[in-house]
Amino acid sequence: MHQRVLIVEDDLDIARLLQVHLNELDLEVDHLSTGEGVMSQLSNQKYAIVLLDIMLPQVDGLTLCREIKTLHPKISVVMLTSKSSEMDRIIGLEMGADDYICKPCSYREFQARIKAQLRHIKLLEAQQTIEIPNGTSHPITLGDLQVDPHCHEVSLHQKQLDLTATEFELMLFFAKHPNQVFSRAQLLESVWGYDHLGYEHTVNSHINRIRTKLEKLTDQAIIETVWGVGYKLNSKPLQQERL
Repeated sequence: MHQRVLIVEDDLDIARLLQVHLNELDLEVDHLSTGEGVMSQLSNQKYAIVLLDIMLPQVDGLTLCREIKTLHPKISVVMLTSKSSEMDRIIGLEMGADDYICKPCSYREFQARIKAQLRHIKLLEAQQTIEIPNGTSHPITLGDLQVDPHCHEVSLHQKQLDLTATEFELMLFFAKHPNQVFSRAQLLESVWGYDHLGYEHTVNSHINRIRTKLEKLTDQAIIETVWGVGYKLNSKPLQQERL
């Protein structure tokens, strides 16, 4: 079965062009020109990705993004924005968008970004269906932080964090490399699967969201900023909290 993408875009020319590029990736595509009816469409049809324009008639894209990630957290939401709307892109990521694409962009970059999301989805589905030998799993444990790649769960102090698929992949990557510093470019390439200048806010916003969720369970700084270099997962506070 081919994976399906929903385009929510009021500019018909842009929507048609996006559909051509998606069809080249062997993806089935549906299109809505307004925000009205999106949630109903998602309830009636299974989608891997929603391409969501921020500036929509009737219901704005930011509101829709929040609703989609609340009711359908496994769907990858990619915001479509103009190059001049940096604040909208940041807000979209803060509301749970998995990525954003600036209009216009080259078809090669567009397809690379879509492929990266499809890889995340495929990995998530594989982890959910894999049979673990003897019913055992092999989570990564750092003090009171546990990252389970098979159950796709992260817990701290035995309390589960509510993470999106991309947030989980970011935490998993950090957990595999504790105390190692990564630049935003390295995280883009390793977690998102691409390396394009100008998309550093994607990393920043996801890390900020993870920090907010962690702060509800601990006052220790787990994901640290190393100024001028990047970010790291500091395992020392986790070990100290267990003592």
